[in-house]
Amino acid sequence: MQALWLENNQLSYRDNVPIPKPLDGEALVRVRLAGICATDLELVKGYYSYTGILGHEFVGEIERAQDAPERVGERVVGEINVACGACDNCLRGQPTHCGRRTVLGIVNRDGVFAEYLCLPLKNLFPVPDSIPDEAAVFTEPLAAALEIQEQVIIRPTDRVLVVGAGRLGHLIAQTLLLTGCHLQVVARHDKQRQLLAARQIAWLDENAVPERTFDIIIEATGSAGGFALARQAVRPRGTIVLKSTYKGDMSVNFSALVVDEVTLVGSRCGPFAPALRLLEKRLVDPTLLIDYRFPFEKALQAFERVVQPGVLKVLLHFANERMANGSF
Repeated sequence: MQALWLENNQLSYRDNVPIPKPLDGEALVRVRLAGICATDLELVKGYYSYTGILGHEFVGEIERAQDAPERVGERVVGEINVACGACDNCLRGQPTHCGRRTVLGIVNRDGVFAEYLCLPLKNLFPVPDSIPDEAAVFTEPLAAALEIQEQVIIRPTDRVLVVGAGRLGHLIAQTLLLTGCHLQVVARHDKQRQLLAARQIAWLDENAVPERTFDIIIEATGSAGGFALARQAVRPRGTIVLKSTYKGDMSVNFSALVVDEVTLVGSRCGPFAPALRLLEKRLVDPTLLIDYRFPFEKALQAFERVVQPGVLKVLLHFANERMANGSF
């Protein structure tokens, strides 16, 4: 099969990779569409040591499932954490913190930038017919956006700021808008501002963010500058949600955080079922973020394109898959 292989921080396109064989309880899934995200880019840079097939955002079709033949042909998306089910964290209901977990395209499990992948059947969620592939491929990052509301109560009276209007930041903003909170988003580029305005989401220039004002800050840039802006904007006893990983060490004045009694919340993976419901009801529209679609044999060019300034979502599709027609 075709696959995009990462080794020693170098990507290579291969067309002779063996098709994986599903283990007991797993399914073989044929990938229809895959999305490149910031985590993929950071893995290429060396954020985490990984060798194998990259990628974790996808929509596909179950091709083989020995333990559930009735699911063959089902269009699915997949939860990326594969947990052991027996450790303390799993038994505590926190499988995303399983110490023995593998993670699709990130930790000890080949990912989705290939024609086929394997995941446990329990990780695979059926996609309603009304959701086109171009929307379904966003299920994983949309679920990550929804995790914020699993961790932090957001009231209609709260003043909420999202720092960063990139791929994830925009999805976060769309989900927060549904809470009725007083929402603003820090956006640098004209295109980002236009997309936010199209959804009636207020944006701010980074130089116009008021100090010590916001109840809740979502930091979605993963940069020291983004964290500094969040720290500047949060009120005493406010909350900062860290929604992006930070490469290396970062200098933080923890004394000031203690004096202001600021709460820090780390946040990553989230619930798939609510994400699919939002897509089915068209309460969010992630397809606005799609800038480019590349056939899989041009995946290396796609990675060159996605790092260009202002580019949002880049998708990979296979030649035997037709892109859905019409708008979402």
